Amino acid sequence: MANNPGLSKDLEAALTLWRFGLGAQEGSIAAIKDDPRDLLLQEVTEQAVPHPVGGSLRSTQDLLVSLYDFQAEVKAERERPLPAVAANAAATAMAAGGAKPAEMAGGMDAGGMGGGGMGGSMAGPAPGTVATGNGAPGNGKANKADLPPSKRPYLPQQILLAEADARFNGTIHQPLIGFGERLAMFWANHFAIATGKGGEVHIAAGAFEREAIRPHIFGRFEDLLTAVETHPAMLVFLDNRQSIGPNSPANKNGKRGLNENLAREIMELHTLGVGTGYSQTDVTSFAKIITGWAVYRDEKRPGPQGAFTFNANAHEPGDHTVMGITYPEGGIEQGRAVLRDLSRHPATARHLAFKLARHFVADDPPPSLVNKMTAAYTKSQGNLSAVYKAMLNADEAWDPQLKKLRPPLQYVTALLRSTGIKPKPQQILSTLKALGQPLWDPSGPNGFSDVTDGWASSEGLATRIDAANLFAHQAPGSVDPRSFAGDRFGPLLTAETLQAVSRAETRPQGLSIAFLSPEFQRC
Repeated sequence: MANNPGLSKDLEAALTLWRFGLGAQEGSIAAIKDDPRDLLLQEVTEQAVPHPVGGSLRSTQDLLVSLYDFQAEVKAERERPLPAVAANAAATAMAAGGAKPAEMAGGMDAGGMGGGGMGGSMAGPAPGTVATGNGAPGNGKANKADLPPSKRPYLPQQILLAEADARFNGTIHQPLIGFGERLAMFWANHFAIATGKGGEVHIAAGAFEREAIRPHIFGRFEDLLTAVETHPAMLVFLDNRQSIGPNSPANKNGKRGLNENLAREIMELHTLGVGTGYSQTDVTSFAKIITGWAVYRDEKRPGPQGAFTFNANAHEPGDHTVMGITYPEGGIEQGRAVLRDLSRHPATARHLAFKLARHFVADDPPPSLVNKMTAAYTKSQGNLSAVYKAMLNADEAWDPQLKKLRPPLQYVTALLRSTGIKPKPQQILSTLKALGQPLWDPSGPNGFSDVTDGWASSEGLATRIDAANLFAHQAPGSVDPRSFAGDRFGPLLTAETLQAVSRAETRPQGLSIAFLSPEFQRC
């Protein structure tokens, strides 16, 4: 392993934690300074990625079955005739211009965070909680089971809160460096899904990351790709279960259509990248190949409800050609063969190498670094650990200049990790939404921006001031701002930042200045 001769061990340790890890904890720079890059590479060799745990963190199939049961209960409640007294009251209210019957019965809480600003989003009842008769948030413990289904806390939001709690109060605090956790965040954004799509994606977003992404981030990209594209959350998000082969048995009347969303995003976002030689004809052919990839949900027939299934009746029969390769009819294996070839394509190697280098090193990464990572991908036939090692062993990745602005997810993670704060998950989700990066809910399948310009707006930076101030007041009283800056930043600490922190009039103000410093904001 070649180390950059211009870096001291202390500086290399600080870059290890702040550029490639989750940020420094108390004493962590000193703890790794003897062999920082060796310890970083050791996380790759040991495939170190913590696993989120919690009583509510069940499998995707179990979660979807619970959601289907919940939805059935709500539907049954709404179809149940109102008692005569309630019906008369509803009619009277409507005549007086009051609430509609559906409103009086209580609509299902969508669990939205509400409020664009930090103060508004954190001042009201927590997302998914039940309002009591006097307007205060109920704790949901004493009488939740007695409430009608539509009045209970919205199940998908409760699961999302549990998933957030397991990460922000669990996995981000565990590793010494946290390269594996950073990779989990990177790949979850690369294979973006959005909870706003509906209940199924909302409830399964965390399970998608736990089941399809975390087990494969140090392995072969082909295995990661296959796990992602056959996961129910991705199939629902990109509408593939609605895709019917034009000549399939399920389309005898010719009224159902082909959906190309999943095929297009696999090629454009997940593998090859834009402008890499595939055509619209290739997208259509691939979309036909993966017809029948769906999520089992049939209330009339027993089966693996909520699990991935291959529906042969919806599958487009025959041979199909994608990017010059003809794939013979083979049911589900026909689609898997396309994924295998896409994962080994030279364009995929370069696309993934560039995105990883951009995420960790610079918005415009050195071409020589991207070339090294691309070569490692190709030589290893898509072994992701080989790509990570090529990046970490390259001197180009260790430029001491901090060039990238930390996105909100990384910023909040560093705030919590560096201070040891473990807030309620409602507050974490509210903060991320206010900062513009709601957890697992981007506006499109391309995920959240991974470059500085995506987050450097005046509004975004102003909201970071609110977040810094909020967490500064929650930090333990034993945290001294000057000691904090010296310990967490190490040799990255500038005289200007230390002077500003030292001149603060209060402890929270000093911590806020540290949180807003270039050393904390950039990586």
